[in-house]
Amino acid sequence: MELRELRYFLAVAREKSILKASEALFVTQPNLSRQMKHLEEELGGQLFIRGSRKITLTEAGELLKRRAEEILELYQKTQTELSSPVTEICGDVYIGGGESYVLEIVAKAARAVREKYPAVKFHLFSGDMSTIAEKLDKGLIDFGIFIEPADLTKYDYLRLPLVDTWGVLMKKDSPLAKKHFVTPEDLWKAPIIRSRHSLDKSVITDWFQKNSDELNIVATYDLLYNASLLVKEGVGYAVGLEHIINTTGDSLLCFRPLMPKLVSHLDIAWKKYKTFPKCCEVFLQELKQIVQSN
Repeated sequence: MELRELRYFLAVAREKSILKASEALFVTQPNLSRQMKHLEEELGGQLFIRGSRKITLTEAGELLKRRAEEILELYQKTQTELSSPVTEICGDVYIGGGESYVLEIVAKAARAVREKYPAVKFHLFSGDMSTIAEKLDKGLIDFGIFIEPADLTKYDYLRLPLVDTWGVLMKKDSPLAKKHFVTPEDLWKAPIIRSRHSLDKSVITDWFQKNSDELNIVATYDLLYNASLLVKEGVGYAVGLEHIINTTGDSLLCFRPLMPKLVSHLDIAWKKYKTFPKCCEVFLQELKQIVQSN
């Protein structure tokens, strides 16, 4: 299996047509058909369902599509790192994480690096903890930012100095908005919007004093911004972190912290024994200096 074949396969998957893919790739249709047939024979399974008007992917084809995208992304990342001039600090730093105002610290480190080495670029990826861990393990990102509780035993990591406060995002005219804080009892029967990441985390479950299946969870989310749209429409109360959604001024929403108070630390992690390109080294140095000064 060659990189060229993977690029050809992704073009067919994207265009859903051998003809359209061949035109986009500037190769002949028979040649592309042979390449795809060879790929199926090599992998020992059918990748496409060839319909009269379009091509769709089989289950094996969908899996190869995900893996091909990861392989080509990692290849491009490696190529960029190896082609960077040895005498010049340049290159790309890939960071993945969830939503948190604590990422301001990461932003400050990135700014400090860019001021000294303007050829360094930063790429940020959003996702839940399992997605970030998967990308980190596969080498698709250099650093992953994790909200506790998270198992970091297989990584080196640096604890960031600020903490995130948990609370409830709600409409300003909702009944709970009259309170200064929200207790577990306030939410036992209320329509709750929970992050998928927090559903299986004992620290949140312990605070509720009930299992998730005992609560009235009406929706789940990955990004609190999307959950805030549900809150605006009156779907429910979103349990999440403070400072992510603007609740000042003319906003229809407000935030109330949990009581007993619940906070989470954040850690930035990287693979153990990883050999970093110089751009990642200087970023980590800047980050450590900021953390030590706080």
